[in-house]
Amino acid sequence: MKKIFLILSILSLTVITNSCESDITSLNEDPKHPTVVPSGLLVASAEQELISQLLTPNVNNNISRFFTQQWAQTTYIDESNYDMVTRPIPRNHYNRMMASSSAIIHSPGVLSALRDAKQFLQNEGLDAVKKNNNEAIIELISVYTWANLVDTYGDVPYFGALKAVAGANNASEIPYDDAKTIYLDLVKRIDAANAMININQSGYTDDIFYKGNMAKWKKMANSLKFRLAVTLADVEPALAKTYAEAAYNAGLFDNKDDSWGLTAFPSGLFANPVYQEAIQSGRNDFIPSDVLVDYMNTTTDPRRDRWFTKNGGVYKGGVYGSNNSFGGYSHMTSPKIDVNGNAEAGSDGAYMLITENAQGFLLDYTEISFLRAEAAARGFSVGGTATTLYAAAITASMTEYGISSTNANAFIAANPFNASNWKQSIGFQAWVAMFNKGFQAWNFARRLDYPVFVNPADSAVDGVPVRMKYSDQEYLLNKNNVTAAAQKIGGDQVTTKVFWDVF
Repeated sequence: MKKIFLILSILSLTVITNSCESDITSLNEDPKHPTVVPSGLLVASAEQELISQLLTPNVNNNISRFFTQQWAQTTYIDESNYDMVTRPIPRNHYNRMMASSSAIIHSPGVLSALRDAKQFLQNEGLDAVKKNNNEAIIELISVYTWANLVDTYGDVPYFGALKAVAGANNASEIPYDDAKTIYLDLVKRIDAANAMININQSGYTDDIFYKGNMAKWKKMANSLKFRLAVTLADVEPALAKTYAEAAYNAGLFDNKDDSWGLTAFPSGLFANPVYQEAIQSGRNDFIPSDVLVDYMNTTTDPRRDRWFTKNGGVYKGGVYGSNNSFGGYSHMTSPKIDVNGNAEAGSDGAYMLITENAQGFLLDYTEISFLRAEAAARGFSVGGTATTLYAAAITASMTEYGISSTNANAFIAANPFNASNWKQSIGFQAWVAMFNKGFQAWNFARRLDYPVFVNPADSAVDGVPVRMKYSDQEYLLNKNNVTAAAQKIGGDQVTTKVFWDVF
């Protein structure tokens, strides 16, 4: 296992190094004669890069936890005030996911690694069933990644991306495609990939998420389609209903064991990226925010006892967007040693939220449970009423963190579903449940418009971000197309809503 992750880490280092180049096209290789790499290794590398990028709290790469104001900062507060220019965060996220629309060197990002994996797969001499299963895995990871890019930026290069020809004068000039058109195409790709799956035979054994278990990949396909369907609900309600009900009937995640990601990160080179940045680094940069902790205090949320330490006998979040003393507030539970020489475990036993081997999911049972509650509130037929599914979703989150059914039921009774303002009920509870799952929390908050976040006084932008601006590198390499895209969506600003965020 360690040998595999050493190889993956080397590949990831290549990704990061290439992504930092000021002109990626200067590193182009001939795509028609690439170095052959086993496609399974590229898939595993793509999975590692994807989960690392979406989970990391590294302020150079991913500040999604600040978009939903669940974390606060201590010494350095630029990112919680939405300065994304000093550190080129939009560029870094875009490049790690795709390595720019025009990149044609092999495997510098998630999508380009998957492109190469699909190419190499064709010549690996597998039987038709095995080949189809492997191709379905490649497609489903690709769809997930493309959906994240659309959710983050809006219109992006899609149909012409990653197809540039080495040495061409216009290798960087890739048109941007309409975000809604991309989303609808992604749903078609999920259906096509799902149809390729044969659950009686395995897929890639290198697959670090499911180890090639195609029954789980089939549930992932249905659950991913369900997520995209609910995301479309305000802009395409009838189509969203059709997609969501079809996905539900085909079979969604049944429990936490179905969740897509890692139940536990392996020890050694591939530790949980939150642990790497918040604990292993030895830095004291992050604390839970007052926005989150104050709300959880008002609802007497039992998850506090597992997620946070107490400060002065109470749960106290740092002031969002302000400079906070690390010692003056609650911390997220972890093996970090406190002033008394003890690990900062939760008051509810020895539970620690952030550890080397802590779980990390990109699409999980708790998220799907809240999406089902939302779908039911919108009138979709998904196996229950909004009230019962709301309770089931909260229970899923409580169970995920080891909260007893007695405490979960007491919490639900004290915080009942409000059918007259279901967006508020589901919005707040999904936001809490998606704690430490930045992009997932951001999608719920944008779509349901709860909680309502206040832009900090020293914010670098005009409002709390509802999208990220385009990569600054695109304005150098793909200026005409990115400029046209910015004009089409209403301006390249963090306050410009993506197509599905209509309210």
